Amino acid sequence: MKTLGVGDPLRLGPYRLLGVLGEGGMGKVYVGTDGTGGVAAIKVLRPELAHDQNLARRFVREALAAQAVRSPGVAAVLGAQTEGGRPWIATEFLAGPTLDQAVDGHGPLDEAAVRALAASVARTLGDVHAAGFIHRDLKPQNIVLTSSGPRVIDFGIARPEHGLTLTTTGQIPVTPGYGAPEQVLGRRVTPAADVFSLGAVLVYAATGRRAFDGAHVAAVQYEVVHGEARCDGLPAQLHSLIAPCLAKDAAARPGPTQISAAFAPSGNGGRVWRRGPVADEIKERERQVRQLTAAPATGTTTTVTRRRLLTGFAAGGTVLAAGGGTTGWWLLRRNHADRKADPFTIPPAARTPEARLLLADDGDYIIDGSPKALWHADVGADSDSRAPLPVRDVVVIGVYGGVGAFSVVDGKERWHVNDVLPGHYLSLSDRLLAVLGADGILRTFVPSTGEAKWTAHADAAALLAADDEAVYVMTKDHRLRSVNRSDARIRWTARIPAPYRGKITVKAAVDSGRLVLTTTEGDVLAVTTRDGRKAWERPDQAEKMPVEPAARNGVVYLNGRTLTARNIADGSEIWSKTTHDMYSAPAEWGPATVHADSVYAVGGMFPERRGAGDGSKTWTSKSMGSSDGPVLVQGTGVWTIDHSYKTTVNAVYEANGYQGWSYELPEAEHHGLAVDGNRAFIRNGSSLHALPVF
Repeated sequence: MKTLGVGDPLRLGPYRLLGVLGEGGMGKVYVGTDGTGGVAAIKVLRPELAHDQNLARRFVREALAAQAVRSPGVAAVLGAQTEGGRPWIATEFLAGPTLDQAVDGHGPLDEAAVRALAASVARTLGDVHAAGFIHRDLKPQNIVLTSSGPRVIDFGIARPEHGLTLTTTGQIPVTPGYGAPEQVLGRRVTPAADVFSLGAVLVYAATGRRAFDGAHVAAVQYEVVHGEARCDGLPAQLHSLIAPCLAKDAAARPGPTQISAAFAPSGNGGRVWRRGPVADEIKERERQVRQLTAAPATGTTTTVTRRRLLTGFAAGGTVLAAGGGTTGWWLLRRNHADRKADPFTIPPAARTPEARLLLADDGDYIIDGSPKALWHADVGADSDSRAPLPVRDVVVIGVYGGVGAFSVVDGKERWHVNDVLPGHYLSLSDRLLAVLGADGILRTFVPSTGEAKWTAHADAAALLAADDEAVYVMTKDHRLRSVNRSDARIRWTARIPAPYRGKITVKAAVDSGRLVLTTTEGDVLAVTTRDGRKAWERPDQAEKMPVEPAARNGVVYLNGRTLTARNIADGSEIWSKTTHDMYSAPAEWGPATVHADSVYAVGGMFPERRGAGDGSKTWTSKSMGSSDGPVLVQGTGVWTIDHSYKTTVNAVYEANGYQGWSYELPEAEHHGLAVDGNRAFIRNGSSLHALPVF
């Protein structure tokens, strides 16, 4: 902590600046107080960067977009604006050491603290990802230990238009040893990159040593891409939990929800931040912040007091400021009524109330038996409804005359909306539900509450897919249309090639700049998300089976005559597998599901698990599944519906495909399956059932 120097502003907005918390190649962070005496950390672009109007506008635009990210694991936003060419963002002041300061000063964390750290940061990353952002620079210096738990900070100040972290000459866009392999190689970054970084952070927290190290930066980055993590001294139980986070293949890494569940500490786990030497250090810093806040605003004594306080902060370690920027935290100074009325002020995604995983060893269920349903309800599911759609704390389904949302805990109706098409609904990053009105208007709602948000006059007949930037629809005159999620404006409208016009289905997938569409005749068409122009096509992928593409990390998996993995950019084949029925006659594959490093699909009559990278078979289950339905993974099980003879939900073990249990349902004409939050949701006719998960 340093006192203000020549060229430092004395005031930014409502904040009177008191000192400099830190600075780097991109900007400075000041400590300041407002008129009420509240302490804030104010991050400002360096003058030479602030003069770049494009960069300044991007700073403000990105900050505005990030206003919806709310999480107890990040710092609260107090304000932001551009003043005199100096864009700034103010966040709450966090009194506590960074993780690296805590480890340097007090040694590695014990297992209970590592578990608490992992679970907390994973939950925070889940909140960040749900808001459509990626941290990109998670490291020990960007995790502050406070009395209420770890807080993730510093999301960077800005990025240039190509999406990499803003750098100055001689810098690299990721922190060596913590950035994921795909970041080091300059490839597309997904939320899985943050999971890799978290794994490296946990190794450091538990051992005091970096997971990847070397004599120079290039050597460190080589180890990240090609070497193995150095886990010497890591307890075996922690190693088994952390190692999957450090997988080189992004698709093989667990998600934040899985991590938080796996690392869940004991009932007293949260107390690790309230006792011991780290807790004592946190308390001392909190005391210093209170003194700083209480110091008078004028007079000679004030100067001495503040200077001593600032010096004290520096001597005892830094009082951390939560950074802001590219995915920075932003809160316009508007009154509550204005925010409520703004259709683009979107609340954060609700937390998923996870059910308990059942254990056969504890007598929770009998292998090969039938479980007791968590709940079931006749929700009036419409015959045109899509499969159930879990969105955090609700499950959405098409009902007679519209779309309804039901509690995942007990199946009770939360809300419903009429005059919308029951077969057209999509989740937008779990923060909004997009539905389609019979009038062609695209409408959005907050999933938990049903609060109406923005609408778009898209003249749409079908809702196809959505990514972080847009919602893709088919218009009533059979054209493709892209609707911008940030302002509900039409981004582009494109013609469908003549052979496919009027034949596009709602089975679509979007990833890595490609929208993959399917036709009623078994064809596949990929267009660019930039302008809707054709990128590639694959006619006759299926003859009898509807094609339902699944896309992730630049690869699209297609079912039909073959189960094939293809480069989503150009359609080139990565691998392809055929299948047969019980009589060894050629058969078609059912829709594929990608989970971790595997692909699941029904081949002929039986579910199979294959490697996502090469299509190699892991197992074929003896438990039957209908090939027109998905194969889904939840908990330690794999779920299918078999309605060839009678309607049965089958769950087999993910590890080997052996039968776990089966659940029989009354005969019905329409079925659908979805999983989330340690529950399996089954649509059976007009009813909805929720089953436990092992």
